[in-house]
Amino acid sequence: MNAGRAVPGTPPPELGELVRAEDRLSFAYFEHCVINRADNAITVIDETGTHHVPAATLSVLMLGPGTSVTHQAMTVIGENGATVIWVGERGVRMYAFGKPLTHSSALLQRQAKLVSNTRTRLAVARTMYQMRFPGEDVGQLTMQQLRGREGARVRRVYRECSARTGVDWDKRTYDHADFEAGNDINKALSAAHTCLYGLTHAVIVALGCSPGLGFVHVGHERSFVYDIADLYKAELSIPVAFETVALQPDDIGAATRRRMRDAVYDLSIMKRMVRDVRNLLGAEECSDVDDDERTSKVDADHVGLWDGKDGEVAAGVSYGIDDPELDDGFAGDEW
Repeated sequence: MNAGRAVPGTPPPELGELVRAEDRLSFAYFEHCVINRADNAITVIDETGTHHVPAATLSVLMLGPGTSVTHQAMTVIGENGATVIWVGERGVRMYAFGKPLTHSSALLQRQAKLVSNTRTRLAVARTMYQMRFPGEDVGQLTMQQLRGREGARVRRVYRECSARTGVDWDKRTYDHADFEAGNDINKALSAAHTCLYGLTHAVIVALGCSPGLGFVHVGHERSFVYDIADLYKAELSIPVAFETVALQPDDIGAATRRRMRDAVYDLSIMKRMVRDVRNLLGAEECSDVDDDERTSKVDADHVGLWDGKDGEVAAGVSYGIDDPELDDGFAGDEW
């Protein structure tokens, strides 16, 4: 065993040194290659040679079939807070890992509180739908009415994209286990949505929230991912899919991912996604402070102890019989 030996390579960065989620590169996809490490970057070795990718600025690394990754590569990826997604053929089945870019659980606690109360959960769900219907009042609509209106909106988006690009559209049909079973537009939609889900998952985890605590979607480990991703599909992944198919590329999956990467940048989706998640969970109370102060509040390395009366008391303190309120005649080791 080498317990006393220092880990080789660049020392891991401090949390405050990491690139903020909204300022990162969107995603990179690789297949049939070996992922290794060189200092604070990862190296991608394939038949074309060796490529260096800066881990500190990467949001999502998508690893397709035939990919091997070393322990040192995963170490530097984890230290820099990037999300690694192992995906299936053509990048459609997703498995994810992530590390928050914050020490605070404030947003996670806020998310759990809002989703656990029917009234506040409905309010957040309505806000999500309101973001898709600007200028309309959905405050009195039931969830059934909201779902119906959203379904009609999405069908309209499909028809408009089809008419604009000349790509035939019938309906959304796909097989999770067989990418090639679908027609070109359904393949492109699957590839585009997977990119969007991966990016959304990375942002949610980076902010310290739970991917599984959804407000509209329920019962799945990525319910909140689907909630947030749905806010951008009509603007991002659906148009990209139709525009890609219209170009008739040889590789639908690869072409769709490239256009998604460009569109994510052009539409500033990551900045918007961070802002939208914070606003939906009621984190706007920090909006009147500058970035450095906000970062210190959200990312402070703080651990407290829950208290039923005061809400929270300090951790790292010995609470024993010296406190008369806790003295009921038992010595500490006899509990």
